[in-house]
Amino acid sequence: MPESTVRIGLVLPDVMGTYGDNGNALILRQRLRMRDIDAEIVQITLNDPVPESLDVYTLGGAEDFAQRLATRHLTKYPGLQRASERGAPVLAICAAIQVLGHWYETSAGERVDGISLFDVTTSPQATRSIGEVVTRPTLDGLTQKLSGFENHRGGTTLGSDAKALATVTAGVGNGVGDNSEGVVQGSVIGTYMHGPVLARNPELADYLLERALGTSLPPLELAEVSQLRKERLRRT
Repeated sequence: MPESTVRIGLVLPDVMGTYGDNGNALILRQRLRMRDIDAEIVQITLNDPVPESLDVYTLGGAEDFAQRLATRHLTKYPGLQRASERGAPVLAICAAIQVLGHWYETSAGERVDGISLFDVTTSPQATRSIGEVVTRPTLDGLTQKLSGFENHRGGTTLGSDAKALATVTAGVGNGVGDNSEGVVQGSVIGTYMHGPVLARNPELADYLLERALGTSLPPLELAEVSQLRKERLRRT
């Protein structure tokens, strides 16, 4: 276990925190503290350069204009890109997938460049995808179903360097007709699942933490979390 404090980067919560996805950083911190591991959340706003030295990073969802602000900031301060190059885990939710891709197209038909951490592109779907989603993970190291709440218009197509996080069993997912959900490329994971997704999927939370720490973690037996998972899966 690390002797120093684990630092969790909450990236641009002032513009990329519309749907409660800031809670993912809280989940990571709490799951570490419950194992007696010191952890802190480092908030990185539009007033701050993005440090490349943190242990794990999270980004949330946002609207079109906020996405543009985030893209400009991450381009000017490429600490996130450098951190991913050394293998630091990154979790990107919903619109953050689009910001981290090559480009995304707005509902007005304008194409906006991303930062190309993901080999993906995103175009508007005919209808907005809203509701519960359940998936079967295809990422090595995950064995339990993933669930969340999707609310997005974008349809994301994966390029050859990217892989899906999971296969949809209920809901829409990436919205391109192949039942894919999310994206994995190197140490960077993206998903359209809100919830926050790590509150609903503790295995995914620990997956990120173990890669940040470079070691396995003892399990946490939390009856309330198990009950939440059962309830959500049963209702979908």
